Amino acid sequence: MRPSGRQTNQMRKVSFERNFSKHAEGSCLVKFGDTHVLCTASLEDKTPPWLRNSGKGWVTAEYGMLPRATGERMKREAAAGKQGGRTQEIQRLIGRSLRAVIDLEALGERQITVDCDVIQADGGTRTASITGGWVALYDCLKWMEARSMIKVEKVLKDHVAAISCGIFASQPVIDLDYLEDSAAETDANFVMTGAGGIVEVQGTAEGAPFSQEEFLQLLALAQAGTQELVALQKQAIA
Repeated sequence: MRPSGRQTNQMRKVSFERNFSKHAEGSCLVKFGDTHVLCTASLEDKTPPWLRNSGKGWVTAEYGMLPRATGERMKREAAAGKQGGRTQEIQRLIGRSLRAVIDLEALGERQITVDCDVIQADGGTRTASITGGWVALYDCLKWMEARSMIKVEKVLKDHVAAISCGIFASQPVIDLDYLEDSAAETDANFVMTGAGGIVEVQGTAEGAPFSQEEFLQLLALAQAGTQELVALQKQAIA
């Protein structure tokens, strides 16, 4: 039995609230159960210096957790003067995931930065950030299309969503909350496109190594979960 009472293949309730921030070109408050992340997409009419005059644009991401996103107050990384390794790893993952479904040439020499700020954390913050970040990115592209800057269908190639899966109490389960994540025997994150393509898999055995059969069970859960998330994204932007 999972601590939440969910079935092994049952995700938490997922919701998207678009246009959460009035200033950003695109924004979305995404909730995976008690994990809440504010995603904002900001457009700049320039590219990083190393892409200048290349005819290509860029999509990147930044990630952070508010001090009371967790049970005890964390110090802001800005106060420490540098980002932690976990933060850098997650924001690079978010950026890679979003770029996997963007035609950078069709975007033109512009940069979109997707900021993912965790308001409340209960496991799965990176997967929620990727899934909600796609919605914010979509709305930013629609903002650009409304101003005759791009055609969304030429820039955005597909949906992308992410979900965590793991082995908890010897059972493969989907969408781990904090209680499960902190005690999981195996923890994995899957990033997949709407067409079912795999963008990235991060899997770690916290105790005994997991088998190929167990990995395939986790993959099957992730495939079903990401397709459910893509369906929810489609509902949100309809």
